[in-house]
Amino acid sequence: MGQLVVQQFVTADGFAADANNEFRAYELLDGGTAEFERNQVEWLKTVDAMVLGASTYRMFAEYWPTPASEGEIISPALNGLRRYVFSSQLKAAPWGDYPAATIESGDAVEAIRRIKDEAAGTVVLWGSLTLSEAFFAAGEVDGVRLVVMPVAIGAGRGAFPAGQDPALLTLLSAKTYDAGLVELEYMVRSGRGE
Repeated sequence: MGQLVVQQFVTADGFAADANNEFRAYELLDGGTAEFERNQVEWLKTVDAMVLGASTYRMFAEYWPTPASEGEIISPALNGLRRYVFSSQLKAAPWGDYPAATIESGDAVEAIRRIKDEAAGTVVLWGSLTLSEAFFAAGEVDGVRLVVMPVAIGAGRGAFPAGQDPALLTLLSAKTYDAGLVELEYMVRSGRGE
């Protein structure tokens, strides 16, 4: 059975999206991120599948399976993953010349449970904050990888659901990388007092 890991890029003040529900902080980084990307390639060897909401899928599909990403060292690993897109509107989710993503249009929590059951390794969710919130609320998130960027935007949407019971986290690792990135890896504990 696979584990669902939410990987979010967040600002130093904790936001995974700005007040317009967009994330452009990555564009503000000074310097390259080659060291971080090499680490991502190693981590992606443990990842079996990715899950995306429709908006994040559109953003990814416009770049990763296209010639624009050919120089990116994570492109082959990312394009080699099985893909699931959660959407009640999309009828197809092409991925360039690669196999299309599977559309999940039913109950999202039931679908992620099935995907985790079928996965041999990690299932990663990128972006897709509404979907992430649903999975946190259902207790389906097993781990979190926050990539903290040296950017502060002052307001926006957090990486964790607002107004719900606090998530209990156990720090597994903290690593620093080029461009001032800090990656915090957590295990999500499912109950209180465990």
